[in-house]
Amino acid sequence: MQTFSRYRFLDVIVVFLVAILITSNIASSAKIVDLGITLFGFGGIPPVRLAFDGGTLLFPFAYILGDVLTEVYGFKQTRRAIWLGFAALAFTALLFFVLKHLPGEAHWEERAGSAAYNAILGGISSGGIVLASLSGFLAGKFSNAIILSRMKVIMKGRAFWARAIASSVVGEFLDTFVFVFVATLTGVFMWELFAALVITNYLFKLSIEVLAVPFTSIAVRKLKKAEGIDTFDEDVRFNPFSR
Repeated sequence: MQTFSRYRFLDVIVVFLVAILITSNIASSAKIVDLGITLFGFGGIPPVRLAFDGGTLLFPFAYILGDVLTEVYGFKQTRRAIWLGFAALAFTALLFFVLKHLPGEAHWEERAGSAAYNAILGGISSGGIVLASLSGFLAGKFSNAIILSRMKVIMKGRAFWARAIASSVVGEFLDTFVFVFVATLTGVFMWELFAALVITNYLFKLSIEVLAVPFTSIAVRKLKKAEGIDTFDEDVRFNPFSR
């Protein structure tokens, strides 16, 4: 496998990808946002409140960076980045879990306390958000990367914008559905919010990715020129566990 040292910007992209993964999981545990807007509610379709977890604001950028990784550096480097993110998030969850069970200082308990810690960071410290995020991330990210990579070979590298959108439609849906389902199953979210979170998160994240496609395309072109590569995954095994 080609190493990070061969490329000028690969390590930078991977660092930002991992940072977004960790930060978005903390934000997901910390707050649910309600924009006060309702979708549907007519023709027999029940209304759905536009509510989303805080991580939704950041998580689409992980997919944007993933598209850049796959398009420029290929599936193997994307697969490595995904597993690096997996390890970093697991370490983060372990840290918050240990911190949760350490005794709190008296003044801190009076000012904030363990109840506040559990209410805000309970998801990531108990593993619910982490399990949901990792499950959704692996399902969505690998499907997104595989579709983008296969379509690149089939379309001979043309129409990156169409390939990026098509792969995101599938990847973001799998990611969102699996994430919200597992998080709800483990008690992080309430079942009453399930439909609202799936629909809102999916539409919000997909919209950000679609709006960012022109900028992503520019970044891809510049990176290909700067790195002197344009990877086509013609003889690559798409097994997530392969080396």
